[in-house]
Amino acid sequence: MEPTQVIKKFQEFLEKNYVKEISERVRKGKKYLVVDFNELSKFDPQLADELLETPEEVIKAGEIALESFEIEGDVKNFKIRIKDAPESTAILIRNIRSEHLNKFLFVKGLVRQKSDVRPQVTSARFECPSCGNVITVLQLDQKFKEPSRCGCGRKGKFRMLSKELVDAQKIVLEEAPEDLDGGEQPKRLDIFLKSDLVSPISDKKTNPGSKIIINGILKEVPLPAKDGGNLTRYDLMIEANYIEPIEEDFLELNIEKEEEKEILELAKNPKVYEKLVNSLAPTIYGHDLIKEALILQAFGGVRKKRKKGSATRGDIHILLIGDPGAGKSQLLKRMSEIAPKARYVSGKGASGAGLTATVVRDEFIRGYALEAGALVLANRGICCIDELDKMTKEDRSAMHEALEQQTVTISKANIQATLRCETTVLAAANPKFGRFDPYEVLAKQIELPSTLINRFDLIFPIKDMPDASKDAKLAAFILSLHKDPTELVTEVGNKTLRKFFAYARQKCKPALTEAAVEEIQEYYVKMRASGSEEGGVKAIPITARQLEALIRLAEASAKIRLSDKVTRKDAQRSVKLVHHCLTEIGLDPDTGKFDIDRISSGVTASERGNIVLIKEMISELETKEGKTISVENLLVEASTKGIKEDKVLEVIEKLKRSGDIYEPKKGFISKI
Repeated sequence: MEPTQVIKKFQEFLEKNYVKEISERVRKGKKYLVVDFNELSKFDPQLADELLETPEEVIKAGEIALESFEIEGDVKNFKIRIKDAPESTAILIRNIRSEHLNKFLFVKGLVRQKSDVRPQVTSARFECPSCGNVITVLQLDQKFKEPSRCGCGRKGKFRMLSKELVDAQKIVLEEAPEDLDGGEQPKRLDIFLKSDLVSPISDKKTNPGSKIIINGILKEVPLPAKDGGNLTRYDLMIEANYIEPIEEDFLELNIEKEEEKEILELAKNPKVYEKLVNSLAPTIYGHDLIKEALILQAFGGVRKKRKKGSATRGDIHILLIGDPGAGKSQLLKRMSEIAPKARYVSGKGASGAGLTATVVRDEFIRGYALEAGALVLANRGICCIDELDKMTKEDRSAMHEALEQQTVTISKANIQATLRCETTVLAAANPKFGRFDPYEVLAKQIELPSTLINRFDLIFPIKDMPDASKDAKLAAFILSLHKDPTELVTEVGNKTLRKFFAYARQKCKPALTEAAVEEIQEYYVKMRASGSEEGGVKAIPITARQLEALIRLAEASAKIRLSDKVTRKDAQRSVKLVHHCLTEIGLDPDTGKFDIDRISSGVTASERGNIVLIKEMISELETKEGKTISVENLLVEASTKGIKEDKVLEVIEKLKRSGDIYEPKKGFISKI
């Protein structure tokens, strides 16, 4: 097609479909118009094909056609953006070849890095000092170009009158993990953004970690040789024409009117809790309490900001500890599928830097750049960490700050940064020896640092014990699944679930009612009073951290009904979950009372009481026997006070490890 013909066609197309929108854009001062490719191909298939083959000329023709419109206001320098490119132009980054140069492509992936926005010269005007002639030079290359000669014969030394600048930015796009086969490493591609694509509003869409679709034109970039000139090898980059975010977080997910109607109907249903629990992981049998907790986790509590600037987190962190084959990983995988903006990482393959943030050498800005890790990339989303117990100690400690303060602070290579990390964490781990020992206390079998465990609101042990009736049901359930895989239909579809979570987080900020406050307070005070007293050391059954967990769970329960008030029923639901977890983990078998220290510090109150008593005995025996004390005498002394032999030996081991006593010779101990 002739250029004049293309301009004419484009003019007809815009007149037919976009007149109202153009005037609206001009009024709002937006300098771009988004054109739907499908409408263009309906209007004139030949023009649409031409756009894919020679995009630069066609888009330029469209911009010229736009400028000829007679509309109040300025239609100069309007940009045309093409959305909904056809699937035929979709291409994986790894499949881009030289034949695609200067074609219109449609690429999707994750944003890994992002440079700062900087101005770039598009054209400059020069004046010839001899004859006064004005020469305009378009700046299309990397280097700034001056005119070489003027019509009057003068060469060099021209005076620059003015230059036009646009904002430009470069981002690095990486292939999304789900598009990869087997052991391939994700490939990267540079994307160049200009003018309105780097405005503050669209800047949020391209934050590292977000998943986006880019429509643009593939260009080649000359690589400079070390000794001047260019190499024969070229680099590739895409000049972006339109950006569309795919995986948005809870707060930015777009919800249509019909979907909103469906969500509101679902929330009003009295059986909404059962429906959601049944739809969460229909392929996993049982575990209803855990599924309920996971649903509450997806809705989350309310993040509160105080006037003084401190914030209280609203995210509910959950830890699943269980025997192998209990379906923990499947629950995690399922959560990462239905929550908007979710990441799944596995213990052995995750390092502390990979979870939080790391500093890398950046070729583009010639220095160091921050690269966000999984917890930061899942900001305002959910991060599922499997095999938490397989991670090294140092890597696990990197999570402490992210879980409670919800920030990640990094100070490396002259970069001091605090990254936001409002991420909900769902973690899974195995017990100490791979499987729970039914005769040993549960808390002793969880081999995770107490400081980390303390930060989880709910901890669920999943025991796999033989039980004839339960096993028969489980086997029947799994076999029926395999027999007819298509039979399973969930009550609430994946898409609706995801939109429901997002809608509740966007719109709902429930406040506690008096009844709910009473219920939670009553439970908390009752639990605090129920601690047993032994040897002068009082057991602490529950701490303020669990109190905050109760509040968050009650708020999440109210969000499911899209209510703005937390009722007594919500409080009862949260008490039920927290009490279940405390019963499973916090019960002291010696006294039958609750003791939160079992899990949060690893030393129970009764043990602490024993340690105090035995220390006193050692001091008494020292006055009688001198510096070195016989262990036998200590055992005799302890039996008179009713402490069993195995308990005494256990305490001696603990004291040795903590460096309070040592063994100068076998069978004797001495204070340090």
